[in-house]
Amino acid sequence: MRAFIFPGQGSQKVGMGQELADQSDIARAVFAEVDEALGQSLFALMCDGPEEELTLTENAQPAIMANAIATLRVAEAEGGFALADRTSFVAGHSLGEYTALCAVGALDLPTTAKLLKLRGMAMQAAVPVGEGSMAALLGADIEKAEALAKAAAEGEICTVANDNDPGQVVISGHKGAIERAIAMVKDHGIKRGIPLPVSAPFHCPLMQPAADAMAEALDEVEIAAPSVPVFANVRAASVSDSDEIRALLVEQVTGRVRWRETATNMAAAGVVETVEFGGKVLSPMVGRSTEGVTTTSIVTMDDITGWTGSL
Repeated sequence: MRAFIFPGQGSQKVGMGQELADQSDIARAVFAEVDEALGQSLFALMCDGPEEELTLTENAQPAIMANAIATLRVAEAEGGFALADRTSFVAGHSLGEYTALCAVGALDLPTTAKLLKLRGMAMQAAVPVGEGSMAALLGADIEKAEALAKAAAEGEICTVANDNDPGQVVISGHKGAIERAIAMVKDHGIKRGIPLPVSAPFHCPLMQPAADAMAEALDEVEIAAPSVPVFANVRAASVSDSDEIRALLVEQVTGRVRWRETATNMAAAGVVETVEFGGKVLSPMVGRSTEGVTTTSIVTMDDITGWTGSL
């Protein structure tokens, strides 16, 4: 049993998608469709930068999605298969959940691009710059991270945002609380705390204004039944019901990305292989979270032809 997975923010870089577009009409069509939906030259920004503009949340989110969908569609064409014939589940990390929903036909590509543009803008606007922060805790399991977050809060928001794998947890909240947490890592048996270069404190209660904005936007959007079940971030379980998907996307803005549990629960459901499209971030996390699951990352045309040739 196989699962297709899709990366989240942080996997963007200048030049992304360019090689694929140079070699594939299908990739170029994806990037053109996203540009048209957004009314901006996002693909030019992906190819040429500047990096600081690409890294803006409102640009990075649709860019990462577009790159992953282009990679998937080229792979489907090269391999001569439809997604539902080659995978039992899909999942994505944070914004990658939108990519997963697009991949299985629950959301069309223009709608996905517009939702992610709005999501990025709403997340950026939810908290004034400088008031929030995030940090990666290395050598921390979820219990240690939760204890540290509770100790560092001191009346402010400090909570687990991403449970990525058994040795990496990300916390999010008020800047002062995150700074206190970083200073206290050794006291909680955690190897290291690293401030993340993000513009807002994602996946914590401070994002409630963004969740409200997404609830309003998603109310206006048609969500079709997915061709295969989607593992939802906040539940770490598969969902197929359109109304449930809609509600969980809203909850996801302030809720925890339960990626470690998603990986282990997919394995428990019978998944023995994951294929990551458009990035190389999630595959190592899956490898550290599970036993006996093989992982493949597909970014380039060579990756695509190598993988499809082995099917």
